[in-house]
Amino acid sequence: MYVADQKSMQTLDRYTMEQLGLPGVVLMENAGNAVVQEIINDYPHHTRVLVISGQGNNGGDGFVIARRLIDLGYETKLCFIGKEEKLKGDALVHYQVYKNRQLPLYRYQEGEEDIFAYIQKADVIVDAMLGTGVSGGVRSPFDKIIEAVNESNKDVISVDVPSGLNSNTGEIGNIAIQAKKTITFAMPKIGFFVGDGPKVIGVWKVANISVPESIVEILQLQLPKLIDGEKAKASLPKREKHGHKGTFGHCLVIGGSKYYIGAPIYTAKAAFHSGIGLVTLAIPETIYSHAAGTCHESLFFPLSDVKGSIDSKALETIDFSKYKTVVFGPGLGRECNGDAMIRTLLEKLTTQTLIVDADGLYFLKNHLGELQHYEGDIILTPHPGEMATLTGKTVREIEANRLDVAKQFATAYGVYLLLKGHRSIIATPQGELWINPYGNDALGKGGSGDVLTGLIASFVSQQKDSVKALLSASYYHAIAAEELGKQTSNFGVTPMDIIHYIPVLFGQA
Repeated sequence: MYVADQKSMQTLDRYTMEQLGLPGVVLMENAGNAVVQEIINDYPHHTRVLVISGQGNNGGDGFVIARRLIDLGYETKLCFIGKEEKLKGDALVHYQVYKNRQLPLYRYQEGEEDIFAYIQKADVIVDAMLGTGVSGGVRSPFDKIIEAVNESNKDVISVDVPSGLNSNTGEIGNIAIQAKKTITFAMPKIGFFVGDGPKVIGVWKVANISVPESIVEILQLQLPKLIDGEKAKASLPKREKHGHKGTFGHCLVIGGSKYYIGAPIYTAKAAFHSGIGLVTLAIPETIYSHAAGTCHESLFFPLSDVKGSIDSKALETIDFSKYKTVVFGPGLGRECNGDAMIRTLLEKLTTQTLIVDADGLYFLKNHLGELQHYEGDIILTPHPGEMATLTGKTVREIEANRLDVAKQFATAYGVYLLLKGHRSIIATPQGELWINPYGNDALGKGGSGDVLTGLIASFVSQQKDSVKALLSASYYHAIAAEELGKQTSNFGVTPMDIIHYIPVLFGQA
């Protein structure tokens, strides 16, 4: 499934109307009917619906919704905010149909209080005020009305986009509708997954209004894609019935220090629980006895250390040819000579996939120019703070432009990038973008990122496909957290809980 910005969505609509010959009034009728069907499904016994419509195309959808609800027997009040003379195109057509039917209509006038009473009396409120065209703050009277709707605590269904939310950036200028559900048309909008979008859209659902997704390929639009369960399942490595530990790959994890013992262990255990054949932990001798007593599945390559951190010279003793995948960074710390270790890895590795995480990314910032010369795949998994270190930007700048930052970095340095966050972004060297719409605060604990790294390493080691590894690892990592949170609570989900739950999800796939 693709994710659209406002301009792309306008292009898709225009092609459907002009090239395919489907009039805009029909698309608007389809959109309104789709919302009505959701209301029927969700509120079969609620009869009082308030539809608040603006004077743009979003308001036109509202006119259709109100008309169809009245025909179905719902006690419906349509409130129109705007001026009749400013209505045009498809919205004007549906407004005239509504008026010609002599259906109940309340035209809001600035300073009137009736609408606030209607808000309080409604069981369900349909937000068809502003749609996708919002940029910046919401002006009067919409700001006061949105505030009243939010304070009413009524169930709100937003049409296409919650009013006040920028559909491109996820930015909220001054106020936005807090929707319980958002019914969006043709494809989800980028603003749902970045900025403040996830906080206000509620449950979202895409309605088919006869704008075919195939137009994206016809017009060669470069749109991000959304990860879903079907794609994640298809991206999982295939298990050979007669395979053995050598069949399913061997990963080397370089990391750990006296301050961060658990990180490489989480990475190794996550890899084992997701199907890898062998993992070797290359860790400081200082923590070897503890790690060996905790992670019995692993092989070990104890490295000489300096004050509890890996001695950079010790990496020169490793025969890297044994491994399909090398992970560098979990629990590494910053007390070591990480620059020298990065140089060793880039010199000694040939075509192995190199995954750099955690403090490995801190040291990588001085070697970005060398990455394009590496023959194998390089996967980076930064959180926003680490991405800020890599790019020289602030965290605020990263978060305000996650998609573009990820794409520009991945293409500039020829890497596969997983930019973590509430909605993680995956970018490829070719400029392809994926958004993971899943995950929650149950992942907000130390060690969760190390688990994700282990999943990625496992899937790469089993099938050597970086995109598939990132898609499936990101998805199942997030879904595990969501499902575990439902079973207990988001307070208590631990990295080990996620590790143990991953095989259960695979069994259900």
